Amino acid sequence: MNPFRIAAKGILSRAVSSSVTAASIALSVCLLLLVWAFKAEAERSFASADGGFDAVLGPRGSKLQIVLNALYHIDDSPGLMGWSDYEQIKASRAVSAAYPIAVGDNYLGVRLVGTVPEYLADHKYREGVGFELEEGGRLFTGEKLEAVVGSQAAKRLGLGIGDTFQPYHGLIYDPQAKHQEIYSVVGVLGATGTPADRVIWIPVAGIQNMSGHAAAAAESVNAVLLKFHEGARTAGFQLDMLYNRRGDRLTLAWPASQSVLRLFEKLSWFDLALRSIAALVAVIAAAGVTATLYNSMNERKRDIAVWRALGARRRVVFGIITLESMGIVLAGLVAGFVLYLVVGYAAAGLLRERSGVVFSVLAPNSAFWGVPLGVLGIGFLAGLAPAIKAYTVNVTKDLV
Repeated sequence: MNPFRIAAKGILSRAVSSSVTAASIALSVCLLLLVWAFKAEAERSFASADGGFDAVLGPRGSKLQIVLNALYHIDDSPGLMGWSDYEQIKASRAVSAAYPIAVGDNYLGVRLVGTVPEYLADHKYREGVGFELEEGGRLFTGEKLEAVVGSQAAKRLGLGIGDTFQPYHGLIYDPQAKHQEIYSVVGVLGATGTPADRVIWIPVAGIQNMSGHAAAAAESVNAVLLKFHEGARTAGFQLDMLYNRRGDRLTLAWPASQSVLRLFEKLSWFDLALRSIAALVAVIAAAGVTATLYNSMNERKRDIAVWRALGARRRVVFGIITLESMGIVLAGLVAGFVLYLVVGYAAAGLLRERSGVVFSVLAPNSAFWGVPLGVLGIGFLAGLAPAIKAYTVNVTKDLV
């Protein structure tokens, strides 16, 4: 007797119920992996996509909104801050680099971000890694109508070196709100895997002096990206005290990535709820396995008695029923991983398009061993009751 072959035939004989149960397990596995692994990788990716900055200084308002607007380019600005505020923070002894950020316009839905050329020329968005231009490109000149396009934005818009475009007012595309200025593309950024890929970079003066903008914009910016000196360990505390606790005009978001991570923390209750739902689905699916196999024991008593009469020991019969349970669970586990990959890659692509943050669906995570072990454990427990019933079949009685 081949226990594996007999177990496979048992599963196939109940193909419909086995498939439905496996599908339930697949759904729970997919949910658990999405909530556990996907969320953990999303947090890590957002934290590492801070552009290499220590803090963001912006107008009085929400730290999260300031960071999302200035670093991730996915929210409105809470307001304006004076150019003199930028010059003041830039002159601070604790600050090694300060880059102004001005927003307020788009091109076909892709955000225009005004800054100084030194940002793209000198800043390291990752340890030891700076921005690079594709062959034939150069940085924009501070006072000219020139633009450098992020790699993702260039692909989406079909823009290349030498092309021209006219911006539209506002962060949301409105065909009726076209500006008079015509910008020339002088460079395309190499892919960075950061939000910088999904915007169009122009001189900060271009945003400030764009036709149709309020006069106050000419002497204002929306935020300042800050990098502290390595030796200035107390810089963050000092500036936090200056701007957040004593001041009432500006807000310092420090550390830069913590504001986004706090958002994930605030949503932890939702994360727990989804995990609980996924676990409940797994338990219900396991109960389905138990019920299906247990009920089938009445129909299979004679078969089991025949196995015993042919020399199969009780533990062999016990093992066959357990293998059937584990087989259904294993099929659901594999299907769940496939479903996770499909949904995960689709969600990762959408997140990259919307935020510019890139992360790997298959990045090492404890969920990749924790979920399979937990689900297989549930499957083993689900098969115990019907296996015990098969173990106790009376050969003499059920052969008659």
